[in-house]
Amino acid sequence: MSTITAEVVDTGEKRDARGRRVTSGARRRQLVQAYRGGGLTMADFARREGINYSTFAGWVAKAAREPVPRAPVRFAEVALPLGAVAAGPLEVRLPDGTVLRGPRVAELAALVRALRA
Repeated sequence: MSTITAEVVDTGEKRDARGRRVTSGARRRQLVQAYRGGGLTMADFARREGINYSTFAGWVAKAAREPVPRAPVRFAEVALPLGAVAAGPLEVRLPDGTVLRGPRVAELAALVRALRA
């Protein structure tokens, strides 16, 4: 009987029951972002990173369906004299989605008051 010598190398990668590498969601997002920022095709990028092409294509497709996180909208109150005329159109957006545009502060203010009544 002969002896077999083997060396086990642990790379620290997590593997599932079938032996496939498990990549965290954060790492997937990093890779998709890097792909989008580079000039490689999806196949070339996946090959370079050692990822199965169809797996990587699935990550990219899933990322495209996810909503893009946006910075919260910030508002500031602005006080203009009622007789002021804007250089461009002023715009007022009401909570119900109504948008009012016009060059005169007094007219827009009166319109907003009339709509609230």
